[in-house]
Amino acid sequence: MPAAFIYQLMTKDFPYTLLNKYQIAKQINRLAAGRIPFLFIIDYKAEHGYVIKQDELDNMFVRFDIESASKPIDVTINWSEKPISLQNYQPKFEFVVDQLHKGNSFLTNLTQPTEVQTNLSLFDLFQFGSAKYKLWLKNQFVVLSPETFVRIQGRTISSFPMKGTIDASIENATEMILNDPKEKAEHATIVDLIRNDLSLVAENVDVKRYRYIEKLTTNRQDLLQISSEISGQLPENFYSRLGDILFALLPAGSITGAPKPKTMEIIEQAEGYERGFYTGICGWFDGENLDSAVMIRFIEQEGEQLIFKSGGGITSQSDLNKEYEELIQKVYVPIS
Repeated sequence: MPAAFIYQLMTKDFPYTLLNKYQIAKQINRLAAGRIPFLFIIDYKAEHGYVIKQDELDNMFVRFDIESASKPIDVTINWSEKPISLQNYQPKFEFVVDQLHKGNSFLTNLTQPTEVQTNLSLFDLFQFGSAKYKLWLKNQFVVLSPETFVRIQGRTISSFPMKGTIDASIENATEMILNDPKEKAEHATIVDLIRNDLSLVAENVDVKRYRYIEKLTTNRQDLLQISSEISGQLPENFYSRLGDILFALLPAGSITGAPKPKTMEIIEQAEGYERGFYTGICGWFDGENLDSAVMIRFIEQEGEQLIFKSGGGITSQSDLNKEYEELIQKVYVPIS
């Protein structure tokens, strides 16, 4: 079934028009040139999405929040999950590894859907979540993402790829994650990819911080995640080309792999499901600056079911059981 038709079914009661990539880019260019604030939401394949002006936002249907202070809550969270079995995950993993050994990819992000059950609604998860970026679309999905896609302040564009996750309670967790050869190789590949991507739209691109650690608190456990910061300088006239700039960087390198085109073909064959808006991007332009997120930590409503989509980067050094455990480990909501 074509993605556009699926989205129409998902959004038939949604008051905003689903746009194609050309319409999105044109609308962003126009609004940014006029310094008009707006929210944008773009799917994984950078084919469809929404651009909603600030004065057209209706909090009955969509809400977006960036780095609001989390408040202590008193709520009971019931949470269970039905992930793909290791037996069914293994052939997908082995297909990806085979493609890596053939040299068709250096790094492939392999994801899978997991059915979850909880006493909380999508809107409850949005309200109670403490993520850096939160997005809720009524009866569609909620995003509780810790990962910045790009941030633009003045003419400086920065990206913060996140690769590498470990249970914070493990003894010497910091040393283990920083010294793991597979994690080192995966992160280095993504940093190189993002640096090359930014060089398409910016000058003087440089890695400002390399492999720094952030701590995430979830309903299940505390996690350590590794990020890097890469920055460059946009041209003076970038506002009128802001939409084109964003699409030049899509899909996000941290959730595809390298090289992007071939790796996306491998992902399509291996995963066996449509990511949709999962691993796309969302963000806010305030009239001067832009902040955006990779849409991970993503829960989608499919009829009466809630589907959590998660995954991780596979390299030639990846271990089947560790990658399977990471996929499950990432099925969480950031509510302490």
